[in-house]
Amino acid sequence: MAESSRITAQDGVRADARRNRERVLVAARAVFAEHGIDAPMATVARRAGVGVATLYRHFPTRDALVRGAFAQQMETCARALTEALAAPDPWQGFQHLVETVCGLQREERGFPAAFVAAFPESTSEHAQSRKQAERDLMTLVRRAQASGALRADFHPSDLAVVLLAHCGLVTALPGDAAASRRLVAYLLQSFRADAADQPLPPPGALTLRSLPIAADGPQGRRSSRA
Repeated sequence: MAESSRITAQDGVRADARRNRERVLVAARAVFAEHGIDAPMATVARRAGVGVATLYRHFPTRDALVRGAFAQQMETCARALTEALAAPDPWQGFQHLVETVCGLQREERGFPAAFVAAFPESTSEHAQSRKQAERDLMTLVRRAQASGALRADFHPSDLAVVLLAHCGLVTALPGDAAASRRLVAYLLQSFRADAADQPLPPPGALTLRSLPIAADGPQGRRSSRA
């Protein structure tokens, strides 16, 4: 009877196992925010109050743990892109996407590195998802440019520059939400076509998949997925 009370009615997962998994995810987000997504798995286990074997039973690899820890944030990004494409006003959709992703950077300090590293192209599913997101972003940019709102010389790599610049600010001033919002507003205003009175230099080679972001700052990038 005691054993059966530990089984959920919906999917047969033990209640204590479910609690351990949630504790690991909460601990992982805290540890990644403090030490970066390359922090030792044992550190996450200690923070969660579980054994290392328990952690690996739920998340057999570091990438699985990173994906699990930030799954909700990644889903929010995907939903924001879908909503941006569906918006009647392409500029409003573009603005919503930028503000949403930057808001996640501000609210979850470990997320910037996870945004880049959590979904490696190690499977065809991940590769297809990434490529589809890149195509959707290009479609959104072209629509906003065609509407006359987004400057014609905006390049998709400029969004990577925005995320890198904003990451630097929220890393240096993690508690200053006003500074974060002001920077995002400045950048969005600079992207308006009616502000484009001078041509920009050519875009750089930076892309979303090559952002040199670590959770403890923009100076380094993840060297290993092990």
